[in-house]
Amino acid sequence: MAQLQTATVQDWITRFGAAVAENREWLTELDSAIGDADHGANMARGMSAVVEKLGTGASENIDELLKVVGMTLVSSVGGASGPLYGTFFLRVGAGVGAVSEVDGPTFATALRAGLDGIVARGKAELGDKTMLDALAPAVEAWEAGTSEGADLVEVARAAAAAATAGRDATLPLIARKGRASYLGERSAGHLDPGAASTALLFDALSTAISGTS
Repeated sequence: MAQLQTATVQDWITRFGAAVAENREWLTELDSAIGDADHGANMARGMSAVVEKLGTGASENIDELLKVVGMTLVSSVGGASGPLYGTFFLRVGAGVGAVSEVDGPTFATALRAGLDGIVARGKAELGDKTMLDALAPAVEAWEAGTSEGADLVEVARAAAAAATAGRDATLPLIARKGRASYLGERSAGHLDPGAASTALLFDALSTAISGTS
């Protein structure tokens, strides 16, 4: 696949919603250790609303679709997750523009815009034990793969693997942002729930692009 089409992007979002629903209890368990114990419930509620909204009518362009995703998450997800994920999808959509298909390098630029939006909104840095620790490596892997001319399936798989590795790397970190930061050194030894859901996001993207079930 040389291009991401609107249908593929919608499949990505649908798969992410299913992954969040399937892993709801796990995400809640992670968040109960270092947060408010609501990440799983909040994300599941938000993504259920997203999938329902997308099912009411197909968007022709990618930016329109991702705007629906972003706005729905902002309005339906509590805590920090809604604004952060909402900002990400809104920025990615704006970066892609009013098109029905987008190539890998352009999507890399859009992903970078989404990452920058989260940094601006959350004021987090790498190593703070947040979703950024999974998102930044994934975006960097996507950028590297497209700059080297890799196949889009390979690029997406590399990004998913980088997100998973970034998630796992949060295990020993001491949180410096969010509710988890209140625990200080006690936050070490736990995966960050936001990084965990971000890894699910890129795994869903990889699966949608490769067309596997």
